[in-house]
Amino acid sequence: MTTVEKNKDTEDSNPILMNGNMNMLLGETTQPPEQVREERKRKLTAAFRLFGKFGFDEGVAGHITVRDPEHEDHFWVNPMGVSFKLLKLSDLLLVNHKGEVVEGDGYLNGAAFTIHSHIHKMRPDVVAAAHAHSLYGKAWSTLGRLLDPITQDACAFYGDHGLLDTFSGVVLEMGEGEALARALGNRKALILQNHGLLTVGKSVDEAAWWYITMERSCQAQLLAEAAGTPKLIDPEVAIRTRAVVGTELAGIFSFQPLYDVICAEQPEILE
Repeated sequence: MTTVEKNKDTEDSNPILMNGNMNMLLGETTQPPEQVREERKRKLTAAFRLFGKFGFDEGVAGHITVRDPEHEDHFWVNPMGVSFKLLKLSDLLLVNHKGEVVEGDGYLNGAAFTIHSHIHKMRPDVVAAAHAHSLYGKAWSTLGRLLDPITQDACAFYGDHGLLDTFSGVVLEMGEGEALARALGNRKALILQNHGLLTVGKSVDEAAWWYITMERSCQAQLLAEAAGTPKLIDPEVAIRTRAVVGTELAGIFSFQPLYDVICAEQPEILE
């Protein structure tokens, strides 16, 4: 085998998933826009139900968005005041970057628009974004620190999450939305000091999974530091681990079992 052939073989293989077409697993490009839209809305609704099941809801706080595949300056979002635990696909709102509700009935959360519109504008690669006021994420955010690589799961965020180290109140001003999007940069996640967590991805699957596992990583580090001084994973090992557990493919596959379970438990979500 030549060097070129060996490199190609390495690029096409995956040490965790030993078989399967990577392009088919990662892409929606062969589907017409209406099918992609329906799939994104199904995943978005399921993500809300999962957030509700895991206790990530806090009053009217929290929102997940997904970019529309045909109108890329529009995104789908939850209506304000509808419980994550009860939200259905038919409840979703389609919103443009002017803050106008183009489709659906319900109230648009001003903070949701301010945060997500700037992320979708500044990050054309981002299809979905998730933010909530979950317990361990907001507890960790008060420390004004990044997560440390103390577990295999936390390595997904090593060198790939940022910190917005100021808190200026509810994110309603356009300048605050811009500052948040700049702090996120090209990373997959952001800790909002004294506020909570935010994650993004090239799919709802990714954005939702990064949020779920980041919340659990915050919980794990809080528990570990309460018990003693955690041992850090070596930086080179953390980077190698991130290359397996922190990829787009890892995010998609990690979300799939949760999606299957919530759809089986709560089939009415797709109404």
